[in-house]
Amino acid sequence: MAASNTSSTVASKTSNTGGGKQSAPSAEQVVATFQRMRQEQRSMASKAAELEMENNEHSLVIDTLKEVDPSRKCYRLVGGVLVERTVKEVLPALENNKEQISRLVESLNSQMQAKGRELTEYRERYNIRLVGEEEGQGKAAAASNQENGGGGAKGGAGVLVS
Repeated sequence: MAASNTSSTVASKTSNTGGGKQSAPSAEQVVATFQRMRQEQRSMASKAAELEMENNEHSLVIDTLKEVDPSRKCYRLVGGVLVERTVKEVLPALENNKEQISRLVESLNSQMQAKGRELTEYRERYNIRLVGEEEGQGKAAAASNQENGGGGAKGGAGVLVS
């Protein structure tokens, strides 16, 4: 019976230890979270670039339509349907769309900056280094740790991301 008591005690200790490990994610979890955050930032940048191109197209069309007679017919694609309008009807709508796109680009840029700060904080918190990045700084820091008698324990705890 003593063996069964011992096994239950060990089981309860391991379950307590498992609860403590949840606060410190594994290296794989850290890398996965970091990669997800980088992908989110990349998708924001891609969307911002796409909207910037659309904004430039709106500017070109607006500049062209300003030089045309306001009563002239023009065609506009609305929801996949080509509709016939006059320049004076279309121009205000285009200018409004251009303003909305500009605001959206500004919003995306501020979100990208916030995501960049979040990524930097995450990298610093978990000592994440990218492959090929800061190789010279890492070696210099390790050399100074050895010269100063530092064990360099923090250097061994980093995560390398490709």
